[in-house]
Amino acid sequence: MTDDREPMIRDDIPASARVYGWALGGKDNYQVDRDFALKTAPAFPESIDISRQNRLFLYRAVRYLATEAGIRQFLDMGCGLPTNNNVHQVAQRFTPDARVVYVDIDPIVLAYGRALLAGDGSTIVINADFRDQEALLAHPDVRRLIDFDEPLAVLFLSVGHHLTDADDPRGILHNVMDRAAPGSHLAFSQIVCSDPDRAADLEARMSAAGIPWQNRTREQVHALLENGLEPVEPGLVNLLHWRPDPDQPPLPPVPDELAQFVGASRMGRDMCEYGGVLRKP
Repeated sequence: MTDDREPMIRDDIPASARVYGWALGGKDNYQVDRDFALKTAPAFPESIDISRQNRLFLYRAVRYLATEAGIRQFLDMGCGLPTNNNVHQVAQRFTPDARVVYVDIDPIVLAYGRALLAGDGSTIVINADFRDQEALLAHPDVRRLIDFDEPLAVLFLSVGHHLTDADDPRGILHNVMDRAAPGSHLAFSQIVCSDPDRAADLEARMSAAGIPWQNRTREQVHALLENGLEPVEPGLVNLLHWRPDPDQPPLPPVPDELAQFVGASRMGRDMCEYGGVLRKP
């Protein structure tokens, strides 16, 4: 459902957007978020690298969509907290007339997003559950800024693992793309793990914290996405390998408490952030 009333921000349970934002060097988080990250990171040290790799992928994907694919409108599902090089900033750097709708259910995202976007008529953040596609696509701000008769880009970045099978992730991902014009694109990423024991451990930790989570393998991600959509080169991959650019703008430094985990993703290959960009023919 969509609800733009000011919701209550809870600081007694961790929130995925705030934990993710802290790994990116952000300061909009609470002690409960930092405690959860510090408790989880020793068992999954690569999670810090993975969070940052996903954010760097966002820049490259949006740049591709704006410059090579010619996209002028973006729908960012589960956008998370604002940080450096947000979707609208990247898109409008290359195409000043780009329009962006950010969607998130976390009230702190709504509060900070609205502050960032005050006075920007081409970009808006709405408080909505992107699992409720019918209500979301009927939202007046979506209808005002997004024209489904023209190609658009839909971003589901690092949110796939928050969609359990009970949510019908295929339906959620393809519902909006089924309505989109030919030439539209879907950008998707989620954490994948090929070790069943580690995957089960991570799911249990997230569920205990109240964060919906479902691990998938690479093969399951392919099955979720590729029905009727064409992967853009280099296809669905570890995000490190999606059009890497050593000269792209860097992220803020990792918080000191998490610095010990930086580089851990190089130690193993059973877990990574996996995804890419797909085109509707």
